This record gives sequence, C-alpha cells and structure tokens, in this order.
Amino acid sequence: MKSRGAVLKQVPGKWEVVDIEWEEPQQGELGVRMVASGMCHSDDHCCTGDIPVATPFIGGHEGAGVVETVGPNTDGWEVGDHVVMSFLPGCGKCRWCASGQQNLCDMGAILLAGSRQDGSFRATVDGDDAAQMCTISTFSDYTVIDTASAVKVEKDIPLERACLVGCGVGTGWGSAVNSAEVKPGQTVIVMGCGGIGMNAVQGAAHAGAAHVIAVDPVGFKTEVAQQVGATHAFDNMEAATEFAQSVTNGQGADSVIVTVGVLEEEHTAQAFAATRKAGTVVVTGLGNAETSKVTVPAFELTLFQKRIQGSLFGESSPTRDIPWMLSMYQNGQLKLDELVTKEYSLDEVNQGYDDMRDGKNVRGVIIY
Repeated sequence: MKSRGAVLKQVPGKWEVVDIEWEEPQQGELGVRMVASGMCHSDDHCCTGDIPVATPFIGGHEGAGVVETVGPNTDGWEVGDHVVMSFLPGCGKCRWCASGQQNLCDMGAILLAGSRQDGSFRATVDGDDAAQMCTISTFSDYTVIDTASAVKVEKDIPLERACLVGCGVGTGWGSAVNSAEVKPGQTVIVMGCGGIGMNAVQGAAHAGAAHVIAVDPVGFKTEVAQQVGATHAFDNMEAATEFAQSVTNGQGADSVIVTVGVLEEEHTAQAFAATRKAGTVVVTGLGNAETSKVTVPAFELTLFQKRIQGSLFGESSPTRDIPWMLSMYQNGQLKLDELVTKEYSLDEVNQGYDDMRDGKNVRGVIIY
C-alpha cells in the first residue's frame, strides 16, 4: 500500500510530504484509512530535537480513521470499523494495565523507536525503514497500527473531532481530574492554554473547582479558555498567583497544572510558588529531554508538604476513557468543536505548526 505522509528526514528539520510504502498488516494489526489528525505540540518537539527520534520518521500521534484492512487471525475487528488511535498502546496484560494504569503500559518502551516490539518496521521511505510516531503515524492518509493502539468508537461520532481524544483531551482533562485530583470548591491554576491546557481547564471546571484560573500570554487563548470553563484569566503567573491568594485567605492555589508548550525551569518554580501548603504541582508540559530540569526549594517542599506530580496522558486508561470522553461529547458535557481553531490539508502541515508557534491555534486539525 502506498500513502502520502509528513516525514522528518533530519533533526532539527521540517515536515516533508512524501510517498510512503506500507507492508500489509500482520496478525494483531490494522490498516487504517485516516480521516483526521490533530496537530499536537509533541510532534513539533520531534522537529526541534527536544524529543529524540530516529529518521526517517513519520509524524502524528492524534488521529482517527476507518479500518481498511485487518491482519490475519485478528479477532474482534472488521473492515469499516471506526477507530481512534491512542498514542499510548495498552497490552492489557502487563503489571500497569492490570492495575488500571494503562497509560504506563510496558509497550510504551518502543514508542520513540517507532518500531514494533520485535524491532521490525511496517513502512519505508525511499527504501529505508521508517519509524512511526508512537507506532501509529497519523500524519499519513493511510497507516498500519497494532490493535493495542486502536480504540473502536461508534460510527455516528464525527472522526474530525473524535481524533482529539487520542491525546490532547485526555492528557489535559486527566491532568486536572486524575493527577491534580481537583475537588469541588478548590482553586486551580492552569499554566498554558494550548491544546492540552484548554482541556485541563475543562477538567478542573467539571470536577467542580470554584476558581479555574487560566494563564497564557496570548489573549485569544485565554478568551477561549473562558468559553470552556475558566472563571478568570491572566497573561502572567504573578497576577494569577496574587488572585489565587486573594480568594484563599492568602494560601494559594490548591493545584497548579503546568501545560506550557515548551517546559522551562522557571515554569515549575513559578507553579510551586503559587501552590498552597499540601498542594500539588502537576507537570504535563515537555521540554528538552536532556536539558529540561525541575528545580524547587527543598526546604519548602518538605516543610510545606507540597507534591510535584508528573502526568502522562493525564493518567488515562485509553480503552476505558476514550469511549467515555466521546460519550460526554455526545451528551454535551465535553467541548471538542470549540477546540479546533483551523483545519488544514496534509500539505499545509508546516503552516499549521507555524500558526501553533505564533499563538494562532488552540488546536489545528489535518483533514484527509
């Protein structure tokens, strides 16, 4: 099978839309004709080198499509099934899956290598083995994926919006609901209101927070944040911290969720300073894999009993939470349409990321 897809041939680099050759799906695999792909900041981290990847590298990890081919002896799937790809696979058997922490499945160990568990590849570019972003590569009009990365969804759900729950929605929502453990009446600061932060705002609001404080230097983003659940918005952390203290008798936020596009040391320090005693800082944003550090005052960490919590996919379990989030969307409880600022063609992928970096998009979506 041939497709056209966005590929990195060198790092740092930009996406090149080229022809890709795909093998037929093997047992336990699906060939999927893509309908839509969200444009997440993590793919841009691959372009800059913040996330180390092998090249050639087929991008995209937030997508939805229709099953076109089913590998031999692959029960439970048929041609025509609608699927949302989970950027984190779930084997259902390892310690983490068995304990309800599917986002930490051992299959995740090979995601940045872009291969299957046995080290083999399913695609080639110019005759060379090509790595798949999170082993799914949604920046291609056709892809081959493991069933562990596929979640079957109802056919009446628009895949152009369903694609968002494969990464950004669950990551942001879960950062608030699962990682920060937001409770009714609490005060929450969300630091960075892109595709992840906007859903942390939704999660905090739905968990019952009395004050959901959105922070972003881009006014357009804080406006959208207030449409999806933020009660207050500021363009800097100093003002947000002062407000949080003013409504908590000087204590500070119960939790601060750090969802900035590129994590710097100052971000976690600011979040830590804004958090009350026994409060939680959730670090969801990514920086450079080698140089990004978290530095906070150890004296305050101990004596104020604060907690710093990492969050991968918002501690979601994809096979459970993706259908659940889409059900909430259908019931009007979760906003997805409002998150999509602009739709792009595959050939416009670099323009989409330019717009993201310029603060013009909450989420761009590639439509095939």
